[in-house]
Amino acid sequence: MPAPISRFPIPEINDLPEDIRENILAVQEKSGFVPNVFLVLAQRPDEFRGFFTMYDALMEKEGGLSKADREMIVVATSADNNCQYCVAAHGAILRIRAKAPLLA
Repeated sequence: MPAPISRFPIPEINDLPEDIRENILAVQEKSGFVPNVFLVLAQRPDEFRGFFTMYDALMEKEGGLSKADREMIVVATSADNNCQYCVAAHGAILRIRAKAPLLA
């Protein structure tokens, strides 16, 4: 049995509220994986929804920087904060948004 990803209980995707389940599955379809932080946040649905409302307001809006440029800022900020998890997760999203599979 693999080691748990968190000391907090991790809900099963099928047991989550429909809107959260759909959000997680959409990310999985686009990126090929479910970021562990999503599963941890999903145990508290109100906080999950709040986080993604903020994320979408910042990252999904039209105009200004491209979505890839915004994601690159997140990767650089994560590196400056020494958060390897966020660098890896957002780096994967950056490669998808930039349509550049070899972008480091």
